[in-house]
Amino acid sequence: MEPATRLAVVLVHRNQPEACERTAERFRSHGRPLRLVVVDNGSEPDRLAALHAWADPAADVEVIEAGANTGFGPGANIGLRAWLADPDGGQWALLAPHDADPRPGCLDALFDALDAEPLAGLACADVGDGMVPFIDPYFGGIIRPGGTEPGWEPADYPHGTLMALRRSCLDDIGLFEESFFAYCEEADLGLRARRAGWTVGLVRGARVQNTHLSSSVAVVDYLQQRNTLRFVRELSGRYHVAIRMLISLGHIRRGLMRPATAPPVFDPRARLFGMRDFLLGRSGPPPPEVVALEARHRKG
Repeated sequence: MEPATRLAVVLVHRNQPEACERTAERFRSHGRPLRLVVVDNGSEPDRLAALHAWADPAADVEVIEAGANTGFGPGANIGLRAWLADPDGGQWALLAPHDADPRPGCLDALFDALDAEPLAGLACADVGDGMVPFIDPYFGGIIRPGGTEPGWEPADYPHGTLMALRRSCLDDIGLFEESFFAYCEEADLGLRARRAGWTVGLVRGARVQNTHLSSSVAVVDYLQQRNTLRFVRELSGRYHVAIRMLISLGHIRRGLMRPATAPPVFDPRARLFGMRDFLLGRSGPPPPEVVALEARHRKG
């Protein structure tokens, strides 16, 4: 990357302008010339006003209003299209949510690894859990134990905490599949990149962390269930997705009978709604009945 080229950083934002401002400052602290593209995913009016209050175009911060909560993948696509439309925008863009925290040295380590990997199309930073993204024929996009050596580590897909995307790779394979709304879009993009001959990896030692963990339960459980079933069917076929559905039903039964064994993100009705909507071929944002379940979780 040429020193004079501004590095595009796409931040997908919703209702957390203060966190987004802190994230922007963290990226600026790495000493690289940046073009910050903040995509607002339907924030409430006061939160949107607060976002515009600090986002100064004169300081290379551009806010693009999606007008609604479009989901992570579609929101990311809005910002990526703005970058791709700029022929002088460089070969790489970074993508992160509004609460990402790239630790000191993260970007240098990330681009050192990318410079040494000529076929790299997609990459992600290291969240420090020792795991690497992996695609399983029955479970879709999951993680498994990875290596310990710093630098490039092959991965099946990049996670979305901090992702690097090469312009020529996106020109080749396209952007995120928007019908997922959220969850599994990274696995789908990584699979398409590898099938097209690009390499995908995690850069061990390029540390990043999320500063906020979502309290969402029903919506996340619904989207993970619906989208995983869809991804497994497209990846492996009907037999694999049938087995995956039986496994899901077993998980629901165990979680109901032994609540102490249930994972933190667990809503049996949301999971059943996800299975239903997969069978009905539905996509996009979660339906009203799942949003209502989420409201109940928040009150609880």
